Amino acid sequence: MPEIAIADVPEQARYVVDVDGRRAGSVTYRLGDGQIALLHAEVEPAMRTRGIASRLIEFTLDDARVRGLSVLPYCPFVRWYIEQHDEYLALVPLDAQARFGL
Repeated sequence: MPEIAIADVPEQARYVVDVDGRRAGSVTYRLGDGQIALLHAEVEPAMRTRGIASRLIEFTLDDARVRGLSVLPYCPFVRWYIEQHDEYLALVPLDAQARFGL
């Protein structure tokens, strides 16, 4: 089982995921008044289909929830993830859900 570490790196405005000590992906974001805009998620091609991206997005959304931040899912993968896991839909403000197709 690979060792997976996920963390927020605020000075780079990104969440990162490392697998066995190597950077495997990230989610870039922009913070604003009580909200976090999730701009782009990316996982190295060799790490795809292993659930790494899903774990990264889950961590990101859980962190937003704990911090009391609304989520603006500009990234298509983040939007897809929220569609598949409706327990995160409440993080997207009601007045923004239609704009993101949620």
